[in-house]
Amino acid sequence: MASASLLLPFGSSFSKCLSGRHQTVRKISIEGFMIQCSSSESRLQASKTIDHIKEWEFVKRRDIIGLGFGLSGLLLGSSSAKAAGLPPEQKSRLCDDDCEKEIENVPMVSTESGLQYKDIKVGRGPSPPVGFQVAANYVAMVPSGQIFDSSLEKGQVYIFRVGSGQVIKGLDEGILSMKVGGKRRLYIPGPLAFPKGLTSAPGRPRVAANSPVIFDVSLEYIPGLEDEEE
Repeated sequence: MASASLLLPFGSSFSKCLSGRHQTVRKISIEGFMIQCSSSESRLQASKTIDHIKEWEFVKRRDIIGLGFGLSGLLLGSSSAKAAGLPPEQKSRLCDDDCEKEIENVPMVSTESGLQYKDIKVGRGPSPPVGFQVAANYVAMVPSGQIFDSSLEKGQVYIFRVGSGQVIKGLDEGILSMKVGGKRRLYIPGPLAFPKGLTSAPGRPRVAANSPVIFDVSLEYIPGLEDEEE
């Protein structure tokens, strides 16, 4: 007894059509195809049908994949367009817009070295002795106001030994006369700034050698010294 068996993802009805002794003819519609089979023609019809189904499935998969790539490209393009239209991120500052208006009326103090500064806020704690470590926040700018370095962006205070040459001369001198809790804007002339300058970087302007810079500085605390309230 000869019997035919074919495994397809469409169910068992087509398999039953391809087996048996009777010369009956059946027509079965599968996914838009009309399948006609009899026991004498089952192998020929099955072969042709499988070829059509495979070809149809290949075209269907190709169209679906193409549609998926098209949608992905559309979504990525849309995201890029939205990102391109976003305003530039605002950088954190020690002196906000209100502070900028008030500082215009603050008197300028000049030192013998050429350093100038304005006290945004006078501190109430001790001043740092030479050689002591200090913890400070700072925002460093070129004269146009563009920020080239900032402890606020790094998310941690900057700790250094004051008066020992670990930072530029203008910053050293400017912090030595501050008190803990104070906030000051330092106008540092070229000779007290960066002798070799600083190269530009993404989001950071170039600082030319011996060019003036501006530092907003807040003296947070002095490790090892107790705060003294006046």
